[in-house]
Amino acid sequence: MNITKLNSTFIYNAGTGVLTRKTSIGGQKAGSVCGTRMKAGHLRVRFDGKKQLVHRLVWVLEHNSDIPKGLEIDHINHDSSDNRIANLRLVTSRENGMNKSKLSRNKSGATGVSLRASTNKWRARIKVDYKNINLGSFTEFHEAVNARKNAEVLYGFHKNHGT
Repeated sequence: MNITKLNSTFIYNAGTGVLTRKTSIGGQKAGSVCGTRMKAGHLRVRFDGKKQLVHRLVWVLEHNSDIPKGLEIDHINHDSSDNRIANLRLVTSRENGMNKSKLSRNKSGATGVSLRASTNKWRARIKVDYKNINLGSFTEFHEAVNARKNAEVLYGFHKNHGT
């Protein structure tokens, strides 16, 4: 990525996470806020003839270097439009997967915990390195939740995982 051109095109406010244009281009005036919200919530902007994710541009602007191959930018608080540098971290794909939001289809309210109708017990599971690990069946919901939380700590999941 052309970091010099990036620096001459955008201004980044680390406190608010907002990226603005330094110069007018097309229909956008200098000082206008950059980014179109995508379906997943990420902001995207056209730069150097390509559509670019704003959080990736922000990372490059703040660190004055390209993102190393094989690494990603994680939104720590799961808000993909919150591009404050304090909310962004450089991670592997595996680490990024260890900081996911709770799935919308979750019925129990706790990530990795479900009620098995056949036994009427709570099952706790976790997925690590593409492998499902059964953590046990429990009579009490809170026991299954504790087993899951302990496993998250054991396997190095981010503290925001599942929130």
